[in-house]
Amino acid sequence: MPETELPKPTFRRVLLKISGEALMGDQGFGLHPPTVERIAKEVKSVSDLGVEVCMVIGGGNIFRGLQGSAQGMERTTADYMGMLATVMNALAMQSSLEELGVFCRVISAIRMDEVAEPYIRRRAVRHLEKKRVCIFAAGTGNPYFTTDTAATLRASEMACEAIFKGTKVDGVYDKDPVQHADAKRYDDITYDEVLARHLKVMDASAIALARDNSLPIIVFSLDEPGGFRSILAGQGTYTTVHA
Repeated sequence: MPETELPKPTFRRVLLKISGEALMGDQGFGLHPPTVERIAKEVKSVSDLGVEVCMVIGGGNIFRGLQGSAQGMERTTADYMGMLATVMNALAMQSSLEELGVFCRVISAIRMDEVAEPYIRRRAVRHLEKKRVCIFAAGTGNPYFTTDTAATLRASEMACEAIFKGTKVDGVYDKDPVQHADAKRYDDITYDEVLARHLKVMDASAIALARDNSLPIIVFSLDEPGGFRSILAGQGTYTTVHA
C-alpha cells in the first residue's frame, strides 16, 4: 500500500525495544552498520507519521552481564559492563538516525555528560513532545535489572501507549518456530498466560510491570521491511500481550 494511503497511526507515543543482537546482523559479535542503518530507517518511517518514539536497546552484542556472571565475574560488575555496552549501541543508533535527518537524544541512567544526557523524566518527555527520538541507555542504572525491565519502566514513565518488541519472529509462539514447524503463533495473549507458560517474550519482572500498568506489548519481526510502520497503521502480523 502506498505511504499516502496508510491509515492514521493507532498510537501517539510508543517505545521500541530491541536486543543488542539485532544490531549485529549476520555477524557473531559487535555492530553491523548496514543493519543499524536499516533499523534507523524503520524508526524514521514511524517518526515521519508524527508518532513520538523512544527506544531501549540491549547490549548483548557486546557484553551480557548474566553471561559474564556465569563465567565467574562478580555479578554487579558484569551488569555495569552490560549497561555500558547499551550506551555504545545507543550512540551507534543515534548516529544513524541523525544521518537520516532525525533529531535524537541519548539519555543515560548512568551519568556520562560528555557522551549522553542524564535521565531526567520531565526533560525526556519534553524531547518527545518536540518529536525527537529518545534512546534510553544504561538500563535502569542498577544491577540485577535487564533492559526488558528498563524498557517497561521507561515506557511507563514516558506514558507510552505501547511497547513494541522487535524480534526475529513475527509474534509470540507456543514453542520455538525455528526448531518446531508445528509451532502455533498467538494473535493475542494475556500477561498471565505469558508468565504461566514461561513464554520468552520479556523477562518476568518486565511482564509483571507492564501488567500492573496496563501497558500492551506488541511483538513483531524486526526483519520484516516496513513492519514497524505497518503495525502502527493496523496492518501486518504481530502478537499483542495485554490484560
